[in-house]
Amino acid sequence: MLTAIIVLATLLLAIVLVLKFYPALGGVLTKEQLAAFSRSAHYRDGKFKNLSTTVMDNSASSIFSMLRDYMRTNPNRRPQAKLPLQQLQFGRDDKGEQARVTWFGHSAMLLELDGKHILLDPMFGQAPSPFPFFGNKRYSGKLPFEIAELPQIDAVVLSHDHYDHLDYDSILKLKNKVRRFIVPLGVGSHLERWGVEKSIITEHDWWEELEFEGLRLAAAPAQHFSGRNLNNRDSTLWCSWVITGRAANIYFSGDSGYGAHFKEIGEKYGPFDLTLMECGQYDPRWSSIHMMPEETVQAHVDVKGKTLLPIHWGAFTLSFHDWNDPVERVTKAAKQLNVQVATPIIGEPVSVGAGRPPSSIWWKTAQ
Repeated sequence: MLTAIIVLATLLLAIVLVLKFYPALGGVLTKEQLAAFSRSAHYRDGKFKNLSTTVMDNSASSIFSMLRDYMRTNPNRRPQAKLPLQQLQFGRDDKGEQARVTWFGHSAMLLELDGKHILLDPMFGQAPSPFPFFGNKRYSGKLPFEIAELPQIDAVVLSHDHYDHLDYDSILKLKNKVRRFIVPLGVGSHLERWGVEKSIITEHDWWEELEFEGLRLAAAPAQHFSGRNLNNRDSTLWCSWVITGRAANIYFSGDSGYGAHFKEIGEKYGPFDLTLMECGQYDPRWSSIHMMPEETVQAHVDVKGKTLLPIHWGAFTLSFHDWNDPVERVTKAAKQLNVQVATPIIGEPVSVGAGRPPSSIWWKTAQ
């Protein structure tokens, strides 16, 4: 009995120490930060809230069905062959005459706009987990570049603090290359804990606009949630982003369920030359926080987008659907609504407004 008590006490102590000191779990908000959040219209009872009520099915039958789906063998949840990669080549246009986006799988992208290099949700790790040696591994195994090869990054723009969007190891490797971090309210606390200078971090609420060296950005609503630890759900804000330069107007959805906010964003900031819209890791049981693929296309229409680049797929298995189901359903729905879709392979640049975008059905070769 004494041995069992000692083992249990040791285990509990280890858990407490990990939760308190393990850096990948992120920062702790100060009393001053929490007091400042109270000025936000989206912050109530110590948490950030969505614009509309977000309901997730947590019934016993839903939980049982998720356990059942998790235990089922489905070889199509991961590609059966290596994904094609195109080695990243930087085509910086210092005159800003051509905008382009390079997708690295999931929601990580490089935006080249008006002579600036901007990384969006640069999760470059092998698994979206605080303990990456246990997580679902990246399909491609590697990226089409080494972080050390990247040039100076003018800004990193983050949509929220989940592990598949904000990665500890990636930030450690990037932080000395980045001139500015532009993030939603509270997310800067994680960056500060990881050694990013507070002076280069700016935090923003929904509908807050900022100017960054000639670019205009706006933090816009999304319908999602946040949190990296057991006790900090919704303690930081999540958002989508509008990024406008001379060469193009870009919309980045972050993670979001479908909602009326897309039309409002379109009315306020559209039309957009290119939309970067999440389309993967969905399920009817949590569709309020992750759009179904057909809703992705409708959201693109709502924000008045011209070309749609579907993201949040092609890197990790975080749901129960086939790994390539998102792009299959998006392209089918887009055809019905006469929407132009870009389907680049990982590392292939998409030039904005320069004829037809990449449209190969490359995922068929990885089945």
